[in-house]
Amino acid sequence: MADTPLDTDLIIIGGGPAGCAAARMAAGVGMRSILVEPDRLCRNLYRIPALNNVLGGHTNGPDLADAIVAELKGTELCRLELGRRVTELRADDDRVTVTVDTGARLTAPYAVVATGVGPLQPHDVTWITAPGSLSLPPLWEAEADDAQGRTLLVLGGDRPIGTLLRAHPATDTRLLVAYPAADAYKIEEIRDDPRVVLLPVDHLTLKAADGTPVSAEAMGQDGTRRTITADSAYLSIGNAPTAPLGDLTRTPDGYCPPTDQHPRVIVAGDLRSARFQRIMTALGSGSEAALHAYYAARDVPAKGSDHSGGIRATTYALGKGSR
Repeated sequence: MADTPLDTDLIIIGGGPAGCAAARMAAGVGMRSILVEPDRLCRNLYRIPALNNVLGGHTNGPDLADAIVAELKGTELCRLELGRRVTELRADDDRVTVTVDTGARLTAPYAVVATGVGPLQPHDVTWITAPGSLSLPPLWEAEADDAQGRTLLVLGGDRPIGTLLRAHPATDTRLLVAYPAADAYKIEEIRDDPRVVLLPVDHLTLKAADGTPVSAEAMGQDGTRRTITADSAYLSIGNAPTAPLGDLTRTPDGYCPPTDQHPRVIVAGDLRSARFQRIMTALGSGSEAALHAYYAARDVPAKGSDHSGGIRATTYALGKGSR
């Protein structure tokens, strides 16, 4: 197998901020890469209406996404495979093999896995009861114009609520935010917004989600019951990892800690941990992942600790498949 030519220097799985940053950094040090993405580059970033925690002066997701995509499409050393989904990842002593949905296989000495996360659904959490086939859209997919003057039931207290309100300070959309005790710390930034009604619940049963209005029965954290009605329902209950099948070590909740992976597989971006789901940390970890592959390919050992939750915390024998 060692004599079989490899397709590229680095395979990057996922075209979000982390994957794009990995491709740019790889090109910057002279490495060829193939980036595989089933959708458009920076797809989720295009749906973020307001930003307040990134460098570069970008205040909304589409502007930042346009800048990233333009740079990546002008990166000659990166080959884009868009509209292709990775179905399997295999790591051997001397290479990584990635299979895409066409059946084609790609090989490289290293792979960066930056597939990120996708929205949880009501059946994924214990505090919501809903019809088994129900699938609700995440709040960040809500169109502000369509929501104008309407009442939305938001399940969960995650950060997209504050993002939506900051992006549209003049909207008169009313948000009924039903959240469990575990989300109490998340709702501080929206607590005083007059457009928000906070509904701390122990359990919520969604009675109707098709058609209008939406209706739910809520058991409050104080033991009281109430019926909630709204024009439509959206999710803000968090995300779940979307890693491909194959040689990835996962935690019980599906995340892929970088320090637990095969030496030839480097995890970057939101897939690492729920604690690092920020655009800036995704960009940084993607760049770090490419540099890790660059130094590893040159047999420069990684030493010391990694305080960022990033690439790898141990020294290992590179190129020999050791852990």
